[in-house]
Amino acid sequence: MRSDRMKGGPQKLAQRSLLKSLGLTSEEISRPLVGIVSAKSDIVPGHMHLETLTDAVKAGVYMAGGTPFVFPTIGVCDGLAMNHVGMKYSLISREHIADSVEIMATAHPFDALVFVPNCDKIVPGMLMASLRLNIPSVFISGGPMQAGIGENGETLAVSNAFEAVGALAAGKITQAQADYIEDNACPGCGSCAGMYTANSMNCMTEVLGLGLPGNGTILAVHAARIALAKKAGIQVMEMLKRNICPLDIVTPATLRNALAMDMALGCSTNVVLHTLAIAHEAGIPLTLEDFNKASKKTPYLVKLSPAGSDCLDNLHAAGGLHAVMKQLSEHGLIDGGGITVTGKTLAENMAGAAVRNAEVIRPMDNPHSPEGGLAILWGNLAPDGCVVKKGAVMPAMMTHQGPARVFNSEEDCAEAIMDGKVVAGDVVVVRYEGPKGGPGMQEMLSPTAMLAGRGLDGSVALITDGRFSGASKGAAIGHISPEAAAGGLIGLIEDGDQIRIDIPNCEIELLVDEKTLAARKAAWKPLVKPTPKGGYLGRYQKIVTSANTGAVFGE
Repeated sequence: MRSDRMKGGPQKLAQRSLLKSLGLTSEEISRPLVGIVSAKSDIVPGHMHLETLTDAVKAGVYMAGGTPFVFPTIGVCDGLAMNHVGMKYSLISREHIADSVEIMATAHPFDALVFVPNCDKIVPGMLMASLRLNIPSVFISGGPMQAGIGENGETLAVSNAFEAVGALAAGKITQAQADYIEDNACPGCGSCAGMYTANSMNCMTEVLGLGLPGNGTILAVHAARIALAKKAGIQVMEMLKRNICPLDIVTPATLRNALAMDMALGCSTNVVLHTLAIAHEAGIPLTLEDFNKASKKTPYLVKLSPAGSDCLDNLHAAGGLHAVMKQLSEHGLIDGGGITVTGKTLAENMAGAAVRNAEVIRPMDNPHSPEGGLAILWGNLAPDGCVVKKGAVMPAMMTHQGPARVFNSEEDCAEAIMDGKVVAGDVVVVRYEGPKGGPGMQEMLSPTAMLAGRGLDGSVALITDGRFSGASKGAAIGHISPEAAAGGLIGLIEDGDQIRIDIPNCEIELLVDEKTLAARKAAWKPLVKPTPKGGYLGRYQKIVTSANTGAVFGE
């Protein structure tokens, strides 16, 4: 066993003595040792209940003959970190999480791991760690939050709460209505209810074959989530017995499956960053072009919040992810041949799946659109690409041309929107918010939500070298690469410059002549934002790579 490095043989007497100080018996020490990586904390709504799930995982491991050990990792709630300096630490936590799991699982050589994440960067960070370590692993997320209920019976989610800020400022809702949304949009524990980043990544974990069926969609408050956690503890022991490891599961074929599902579900734009990083960790070539190839041939079948009104509980009731995958597989868009954490192939897992609500999971001949919910755009503004959640863009904004309104920070942009200085027709440009320029590549849910709340999401586009929350909607185009801090053309835009956006044709152009741009380039000096010296943010800025490579660490 891998754990024998720590506990086996006469030379490890002292280590066994330390293990016995934990109250373990010799029999428990002799069994396979299973690490349970938990992101439990009291500040993150998606993680507040994870102790219940880790207890269930421990029970499953014990039932199957293993000895479980829970250890923690950090986790940032993107919603709470939004629109202040805390958001600079969100994306950068992904690498820290991967590194910390590697450290813990190598210093204490567990035979297998069960990962218990739920929100935003914690899921991809743990996925990266599982591939790096490549020992038998199973994922069991905390599950999605139940949707809130509005005053008129409509669905509420956290995106509605962010949009209420702009709506209140514009006089579109009353203070009493805003208070109701505040009190009811997030009714309990779990990852925020829509197809935002956390749920997108939990769904991708299931699609990749590293999470048991139901991992992406069973609600956090359902007993089935606890039962699934017990099954995860049992199943990791079966994987250990059969020596099935993450790199046996995550292959080029399963990554193509993930891209197809990403498009069918209209996932968060953050999935692009994280899938590139996961592929990098697995040593599998993947580029932005691969996303557009998947989008061109995969219809958009499931339209959840913020693009639509349905949430993850509706998707689960409609048949879940396997029902979507089965439809795609019947049209050659999903490869069902790969092994999964069930010990069976994906085709075997989805054999009994069925669509139970054709309004939530559209049939292939009646999709929301014939192409996927995400698109990569190219042009002189983004020669290395940028990304838009086109499934959440109004038809009128699929093509747009307008004057630039330029801001060098999210904070300045948000203030201008709140003050009514952004008007219909504008193209808002937020730069120096990329991986290096931010640093940290902040999410910008607040500006997009303010635009939506003020009724401008149908007439104003927003482009940035930063990124967006999965809860953002409208013509929000992020990950502009190269970023401004790296000398990208976005750093040369001036107020009033015309910008042309053509999402159907995957194009984005700054309509300024080459002579003018050359003159601006000669006079350009990068904006350098104050960065804490000696801290993690400063170290991150020195080694992070571009968004089009997944914002992974360089050599």
